Amino acid sequence: MQQINLQEYQESNPIPLEVDERDLLRDLLSSVSIEPVKHASNKYRLRPGPIVGALEMDGLSVLIKPKIGIPQLLSLACYAMGVYRPQEQHLFDFQKARTLPDVLALTLIAAARRAFGRGLLRGYLIVEEALHTVRGRIRFDEQIRRRYGIPLPVELRFDEFTEDILANRLVKAASARLRHMPLHSSEARQGLGWIAAILENVSLLEFRRRNVPEVRFDRLNEHYRHVVGLARLILLHSEFESFRGDVRASGFLINMNDLFQEFVTQALREVLNVSDRTLRDDKGLHRLTLAEEDTVQLKPDLSWWDGDTCMFVGDAKYKKIVHSSVPNADLYQMLAYTTALDLPGGLLIYAQGEDEAATYKIRNTCKQLEVVALDLSGSLEKILDRVKAIAHRIEFLRDEARRLHLEKTA
Repeated sequence: MQQINLQEYQESNPIPLEVDERDLLRDLLSSVSIEPVKHASNKYRLRPGPIVGALEMDGLSVLIKPKIGIPQLLSLACYAMGVYRPQEQHLFDFQKARTLPDVLALTLIAAARRAFGRGLLRGYLIVEEALHTVRGRIRFDEQIRRRYGIPLPVELRFDEFTEDILANRLVKAASARLRHMPLHSSEARQGLGWIAAILENVSLLEFRRRNVPEVRFDRLNEHYRHVVGLARLILLHSEFESFRGDVRASGFLINMNDLFQEFVTQALREVLNVSDRTLRDDKGLHRLTLAEEDTVQLKPDLSWWDGDTCMFVGDAKYKKIVHSSVPNADLYQMLAYTTALDLPGGLLIYAQGEDEAATYKIRNTCKQLEVVALDLSGSLEKILDRVKAIAHRIEFLRDEARRLHLEKTA
């Protein structure tokens, strides 16, 4: 199997690829640009985009390393999902394996051992079944429709106290997904087999990437938070699909643009001590349009709402948008947000290295657009300390918008 090692946003050296391999890579990793090498047959230069991770397919094994490193990648991803906290770093050893699938497997196994150490979580599950003895409630409509007056078996609905609940199903599905990935660690393979044996009586379901349900936690299932969170992370970002007939692909991929936005949003909510109803992301935002005719829909990454009034708007950009005819499309986008929301300014948050801190006073207006850079290096505590400085700036912008709003409504 050919191993291809790439670095996020960096062009590779010439890589030999057959035509079928080239076409397969284009199909499965559309974010990777593939350019033929001049005066060379079947050699190409590959340049990844924002998607990083590992993928294995039909004779090819591709690793796209993130600029921040795999341990940091997983730390930020787990934090964004509410799984990982600075005080819990000792529970997540993301440095202990060489490959990304091995890291995920060993971390999931360790979390499962902690969670299952108190016994498998059980809960009540509504079951509809035909039995020869009455249990629970009789489903008279189904009995008449299916049995035509025959007394037995009886169509019933009852609650069963079982281990076959959503939390365990997610862990089993994530474990099964990892077993299809290329694992080099024997400890990882054995540990995943142990999870399968422990969850033998739990249904194995296939969760699609866009349909991975959340689990609500309380004092009874709080000890499952880490293992379920890791399971959801694996299911949300893993690839296991059928392509081109018999060709199968398995792996774990993360879009750094989405991860940066999710991490910044989660960190700011915690630092500012506000809910998702106050500091909203683009998914929790009401319909916002630029034109009076309700056309040109806008979706800022961050917006702070006091009731029905927006007091702050911002965007989190992992990669600066560059276009030959536009000095910075992000600034134009932010100007549209502040205009539509009638705000005096907005904030662009970049990953360190993509842009420098700056302030832009817009001509013929009273608007001011600010740019800040967030350094993602170092420990999670250090990153969150840097987020606090950004949060203070957001509070200032929100207070300024509130003052102007009160003046207009006075």
